[in-house]
Amino acid sequence: MKVVEGLSTSERLIKIDRPISVLHDARMAMGKRENEQPDLFVTYKAMPRSAGHPFYSAANAILRKRKFDEYVEGLCGKFYAAVMGRPSMVPGMYFRCLFAGHFEGIGSERGIAWRVTDSLSLREFVGVHEGEEPPDHSTLSRTRRLIDIETHQAVHNWMLAALMDEGLIKGKTIGVDGTTLEANAAMRSIVRRDDEQKCDDYLKDLAKASGIETPTREDLARLDRKRKKKGANKEWKNPHDPDAQIMKMKDGSTHLAHKQEHGVDMDTGAIVAVTVAGGAAGDTTTVEGTLEAARQNIADARKLADKGAAEKVQDPSEAVGDKGYHSKAVMLALLLAGWRSYIAEPMRGRQKWDGELDERDAVYANRRRKNGNRGKQLMRLRGERIERTFALVDDIGGLRRMHVRGHENVAKRTLLGAVAYNFGLLMRKRTGVGTPRSLQGRLAAALAALVAVLDGVLGVFGIRSPLSGSTDKPTVALWWTGPCSVPA
Repeated sequence: MKVVEGLSTSERLIKIDRPISVLHDARMAMGKRENEQPDLFVTYKAMPRSAGHPFYSAANAILRKRKFDEYVEGLCGKFYAAVMGRPSMVPGMYFRCLFAGHFEGIGSERGIAWRVTDSLSLREFVGVHEGEEPPDHSTLSRTRRLIDIETHQAVHNWMLAALMDEGLIKGKTIGVDGTTLEANAAMRSIVRRDDEQKCDDYLKDLAKASGIETPTREDLARLDRKRKKKGANKEWKNPHDPDAQIMKMKDGSTHLAHKQEHGVDMDTGAIVAVTVAGGAAGDTTTVEGTLEAARQNIADARKLADKGAAEKVQDPSEAVGDKGYHSKAVMLALLLAGWRSYIAEPMRGRQKWDGELDERDAVYANRRRKNGNRGKQLMRLRGERIERTFALVDDIGGLRRMHVRGHENVAKRTLLGAVAYNFGLLMRKRTGVGTPRSLQGRLAAALAALVAVLDGVLGVFGIRSPLSGSTDKPTVALWWTGPCSVPA
C-alpha cells in the first residue's frame, strides 16, 4: 500500500495493490441530536400522507360505488338528534373501523383505535381527513352500544345483497355449525344465582357444616374436588356477564363462554346467518333458529339486490350439519319446516320407534339422502366451507376471545365479523385478493417468480445466480433494493 503525495491536507488518495481506489475524507463532523423546537405551523404539503394500501383503496372504491355511507346513515339517523349537540362519529367510519379490525386480526376496540391511529392507510380507509383525530376506543364502544342489533343485521343483509349482485349467493343449501368463544369474564368471579354468594364463601360454609371451623386453602381445595356438578350453570353465573356459561373448551380447559353458530351457503362459502347463545347450549336446540335466520336474511337481501340477480337466488331448502345436530325431534322438525336434511348420524345402534312413526320416517329419509352421492359430496364440503368461516372470522379475525359482554354486544361484533368476511369474498371476486395480507404474499410470490425467470435466462448463457448453488462459472448477484411488502 502506498500513499500518493501531492494532495491537499484534507484529502489523501490511498493506493492499494489491488486496482481499487478509495477517496478518504479525514475530516467529518459527527451529527448530534439537539432539542429542536417544532414549527408552529405546518403547510398542507408538508403533512404526512400515505401512498394508500391497494387493498383498502379498492375496498373504499367498492363501498363508495354501492353508496354504503348513505345507506348506513339512513339506518342510524334514528339514534341521533336532528340538530342538537356536537356531530357524532360518522356511522360509516364506525363500521369501517370494525372491518379493519377483522382484516388486521384485532379483536378489541382499543386495539382497533390504536391501529387506525398508527396507520395512514387505515386513516384513509375509515375516512379520517387531514387535521382530524381518529376515533378513540371509547367512541367506538359508545357507538356500538347506541346502534341496535337490528341495524347491524341490516348491514349484514346489505352485504349479502352485494354478494347476490356478484353471483356469490346461491341460497339452496345451507350448512350449519357452531363454535365456542371465550367470554370476557373470569371463573374466579362467579357467584351463586340464588343469593349472589361468592364461591370461596360458599366453600367456607360447606367446610364449617362438615366440622372444619377454620378451613385452610388446602381444606377448601380438597372439599371442592369432592363436590359433584360444581360447575352447574343453573347454580352459578358471572355477575359481569350473566349471559356467559361455564363450558369445557376444545383444549380441555374450563372457561365462561358464548356459542356462535354460522349458517353458510355451501355453494359459495358466504355466511348468511350468525346466531349467538350460551356456551353450554346444545346443537339440537339452536339449529332451527339458525336455519330460520338464514331464510329470513336471504329474503331481506333479495329486496336490496338487483332484480335480475335476486331472481337467480334459490329459496333455502337443504340443511347440512354434523352428527351433533342429529336427533329424532330435530329430523322431524326440519322435515315439517320444509328442509331436506343432510345431517351426519352418530352410531346409536338399533332404535325403538314405538309411537314415533313420523320421527322414524324422518330419520330414515335423512339417512338415505346422507348416504347418496349428493350427501357424500356435501359431507366432504362441510369441513371445507363451514370450518373455514370460523378459522377466518374467529382465529385470524381476532374474535376467538371476546372483549365485550352480553349476548347483544357479542352478536354485534360477530355479525360485523361475518360482514367483513363476506366483504373479503366480494373483494376476491373483484380484485382477486380477499385480504391485505394475501396481497403481500402475492407480491412476494411475484418477486420469487421474477427471480426464477431471470435465473433461467442466465442459465442459458452459463451464468447462475448465488441461489442456484456453488459453481465455477461466472456468477451474477441479483439484488432487490425496494420494499419487501406492501406498505401499511
